[in-house]
Amino acid sequence: MSAPSLAIVYEHPEWFKPLFSALDRRGVAYQAIRFEDHGFDIAEKAAPAPLVFSRLAMSSFLRQDEHPIFYAQSLYAHWELNGARVINGTPSLAIDASKARQMSVIKSLGLDIPATHVVHRQADIVAATRGLRFPVIVKVNIGGSGAGVSRYDTREELEHAVANGTTPRGIDSVTLVQEYVPARDQRMVRMETLDGKFLYAISLNTDGGTFDLCPADVCLIDKPTVTVSEFKPDAEAIRAAEAIARAAKLDIGGIEFMIDDRDGVRRFYDINGLSNFVADPINVLGWDPHEKLVDYLSHAIQATTGKAA
Repeated sequence: MSAPSLAIVYEHPEWFKPLFSALDRRGVAYQAIRFEDHGFDIAEKAAPAPLVFSRLAMSSFLRQDEHPIFYAQSLYAHWELNGARVINGTPSLAIDASKARQMSVIKSLGLDIPATHVVHRQADIVAATRGLRFPVIVKVNIGGSGAGVSRYDTREELEHAVANGTTPRGIDSVTLVQEYVPARDQRMVRMETLDGKFLYAISLNTDGGTFDLCPADVCLIDKPTVTVSEFKPDAEAIRAAEAIARAAKLDIGGIEFMIDDRDGVRRFYDINGLSNFVADPINVLGWDPHEKLVDYLSHAIQATTGKAA
């Protein structure tokens, strides 16, 4: 038998079982490749498949010191240079792996974000609050599952944290200093997009004490205060999310916003290239988005290879 036309490259051992099950049900052949133990030969031009689907989590650095975030950028570039198509490849990965770039992309579209200053030295964090209203949050450039985000209510509190070396430190030394946005009704909205189009949206309500709002099954186990429900965005929000997805070269991913309780402004704050979809989708949404994802992958296989999946 010939090799599958689709390869799925992933890191988390649990998140993609629903995707694999959906592909199996539909009879779509694929090769699953773990980043763990993976390497490549520069002289080898052939990718494992003509179509590669990246399922790289930015939170992978929390699970392993020798994470694949930067490795993936080299790997995908090598495959792309040699003719493979990578879904959520190097252009979108460059955005996914930089919250600073995400803010620039969103702002370039004329959309609102939390007021944000960016530095690369811990010594400059306090000075970076100039012109910002407290509380502020200090956020690492590459994060995931709420990691690397701390709130400081006063300048003195922040000065003390910097002096004691307790402010967040990222894996690339880029740090964002943002105004803390009090979310109206303590609600954040995640809008999922697929192929540049709106797919669905969910509302995540918290007690205000967590920045970790991953909505997948394995994420919610230890977060009983996070509740998830379907959200019906207005047309303006949908247009904005689709514009962000296109500008970020995002084949599939989530766009997150909150309504600033201070002024009622919708502020976008995150572009997430990893969509492992909401837990219990049938009860939350009434349908399973994995089916539409498999449709998309099947069409992508045919477009890439000229053959049906």
